[in-house]
Amino acid sequence: MVARLETRVRRNKKWERETVYLISSRSLGELQAQGVLWLKRKYWVIESRLHHCLDITLQEDLSRVRGPNSVRVMGMIRRLIVSLSNAAVDRSRKTNPKTKHNTKSFRKPLLSARGGRERLQAMIFAKHPQLLDL
Repeated sequence: MVARLETRVRRNKKWERETVYLISSRSLGELQAQGVLWLKRKYWVIESRLHHCLDITLQEDLSRVRGPNSVRVMGMIRRLIVSLSNAAVDRSRKTNPKTKHNTKSFRKPLLSARGGRERLQAMIFAKHPQLLDL
């Protein structure tokens, strides 16, 4: 199935029309118009919550790790960190919807020269760590 999606996008304080073409292996009977919109939105959730965090916050693209096993292990560790930081940000936004917390604000205290290493060790070795507190 091929679908054409027309949207309005705001760029530089101006509204513009944008046309996007989508291709799916599902038939029209399996996927109605609302299903197409749902799949499109779900794609961007993955892109913005995982890939953007890995590329921007954790600078995965700049990694010098090349060995196949090392790449796999570092990838799992990075994804674990992103999962924990996303959970912390979600928890923070439930208590205060206007908060500015993000994945960088989760990572920043752990990199701090003043107590960052100790905070990270306490988080790893504690019986009941407060992982999700920003």
